[in-house]
Amino acid sequence: MNHIHPTAIIATNVTLGDNNKIGAYTVIDGPTLIGNNNIIGSHVVIGSPGQDTKNPRYDSSNALIKIGDNNIIREFSAIQKPCYTDITELGNNIYLMQSVHIPHDAILEDDVVITPMSVLAGITRIMKGANIGIGAGINQYNVIGQYSMVSASAFVMKNVKPFSRHIPRNPISVNVYAIKKFGFLEYLDTIKDYVLNDIEPKEKIIKDIVDRFNNYHIKSKKTLY
Repeated sequence: MNHIHPTAIIATNVTLGDNNKIGAYTVIDGPTLIGNNNIIGSHVVIGSPGQDTKNPRYDSSNALIKIGDNNIIREFSAIQKPCYTDITELGNNIYLMQSVHIPHDAILEDDVVITPMSVLAGITRIMKGANIGIGAGINQYNVIGQYSMVSASAFVMKNVKPFSRHIPRNPISVNVYAIKKFGFLEYLDTIKDYVLNDIEPKEKIIKDIVDRFNNYHIKSKKTLY
């Protein structure tokens, strides 16, 4: 059973799982697939066309948004349809705080946190466990690596390494908070060597994370902090 406020507007081509809570005056257009146990606050807009200057009136009628399970999407946030790929997608256990902008063709992996008034540009990928600080802006095609952190008010023009902290005008540093939170503390020395000295990790669990990031990093054709 879903709990939908009577003022919410949900299109007929929206598929809802179970136990979702949808707040007042929220609008969800389709095609959109939403899983289970999500909390979607008031005045959220999901399913509007992507904001694309090359084709601002493109036909988005079949452009798909997919949202997984156990996510929190707070008030005044917006999630837009893809323009150039098949999907705009949010994974599981994501926390979007107040007034977050999720653009066309964005991919948010599991356990991502995006704090209030942050803005993503199109075709960005925010990888597992990453945290975007208050009021940050992420440029087009950027890849934000797993378990990394972008500081408040930062504008990110390059890709951000896994396990790192990007703070403008400061050297890259290690995101010890996420390392503790997600259970990587035993690999701290290896992670420090990778983040600070570009030493390839030997432990498989860390190497697999870095290799997966590098795959998207290379495809993005962006530089790296």
